[in-house]
Amino acid sequence: MEKNNNQELKKNLGMSTAMATVVGCVIGSGVFLKPQAIYTATGGAPGLGMLAWLITGLVCIAAAMTFAEVAIMIPKTGGMVAYLEEAFGKKVGFLAGWMQTILFYPAMIAALAVAFAQQAALFIGDGYTLPVAILAVIIVFILNSLGSAVGGGAQVIFTICKLIPLVLLMVFGFIRGSGENPIFSPMIGEGLNPAVVLGQLMIAVLFAFEGWTNVGAIAGEMKNPGKDLPVAIVGGVSMIMAIYFIINLAYLWVLPADEMMNIAVPASAVAIAVFGDFGGKIISVGIMISVLGAANGFILSGSRVAYSLAAEGTLPASKSLAKISKAQVPINSILLVGILACLYAISGQFNTLTNLAVFSCWIFYTLTFFAVIRLRKTQPDRTRTYKVPLYPVIPAIAIISGLYVIVNQLFMSGMTTTLLAIGGIILTLIGLPIYTVMTKKNNQ
Repeated sequence: MEKNNNQELKKNLGMSTAMATVVGCVIGSGVFLKPQAIYTATGGAPGLGMLAWLITGLVCIAAAMTFAEVAIMIPKTGGMVAYLEEAFGKKVGFLAGWMQTILFYPAMIAALAVAFAQQAALFIGDGYTLPVAILAVIIVFILNSLGSAVGGGAQVIFTICKLIPLVLLMVFGFIRGSGENPIFSPMIGEGLNPAVVLGQLMIAVLFAFEGWTNVGAIAGEMKNPGKDLPVAIVGGVSMIMAIYFIINLAYLWVLPADEMMNIAVPASAVAIAVFGDFGGKIISVGIMISVLGAANGFILSGSRVAYSLAAEGTLPASKSLAKISKAQVPINSILLVGILACLYAISGQFNTLTNLAVFSCWIFYTLTFFAVIRLRKTQPDRTRTYKVPLYPVIPAIAIISGLYVIVNQLFMSGMTTTLLAIGGIILTLIGLPIYTVMTKKNNQ
């Protein structure tokens, strides 16, 4: 989480630059890693899985356009924590930050570390998932401990390495693939409920779209956010949708959906099928670096959320967690998120961890969509340089979509998924007594 001091930022970003920023923030590791979860949910049928990339993209457009209004109106450090605090009170804001600190960011980092280890198995064999995953967390911890310049420089390298396998798989998948595998039929496996499966698919695909919440960060530097930001969001997310749809089409051009559902990292299997064993492994290295880059970004953001809460004295050991190192980074907050990520990584379950993270965060995303409507009523005269278009239709789409994802995970996707969702809610609600105790302690 980076400080958003809009008064000091130069308003020199045009629409095309803003659109590129949206695309750069969102495209990450999910497009390489999620086809297995998608085709497992559809029972090996490709149709609904392909449509899910488009449907979820449209949901993210509505979500981002809604989120942007409150993000621009409340340009405070803390992001979603600050928005919810202003709309619903400090307790709700704290719960959002608590959830991000102990659940969302550590689970995302752990999932990416597990994915890194699964990729590494191509080179060192199976049986080393846990130590390699923990090693991946330690690497990004060290990068972030050395200062923002080192972490930022590493992120540039990670971004380049992310794009190389993406482009190569898209281009050569169509050139060298047979194109004989079914793409849109059957829509779903026999005996499965489309409404239930779509919710599971959205949870999987939302991981790949994670990052759209960064739209508020670019608004302060835009020349005309009211006019250009909606176009940047719609254009940027539409571009991401197209890229995701095309690369998944390329995957199916090479391997059938019922085969990808049984492969932990389908992108690597596609790369090996297209480029041969050696070429495929080179692509896999690019995917590993891309995954590590995503983890690097999450530990950077997650540690700043922990630091922000600690600076307010609302976390246990706040004095320690608010400590700034000689490298000018919140070293103990980075360590906290890193340790929690290592604990989550012990599970070795990439899809379970991402589902837990996405579900937990979408509870608060949905609350933020409600916050836009609430603040329109409670603060109608407040200056809004950007207003969500087609209000209240777009916010309503975002809210209904968010509620659908939450309800699907809680009640419609099987006992294991329900227990996982309830576990996420319980971990989040543990923050309530902690907030009460720490608030009383601070008042005294």
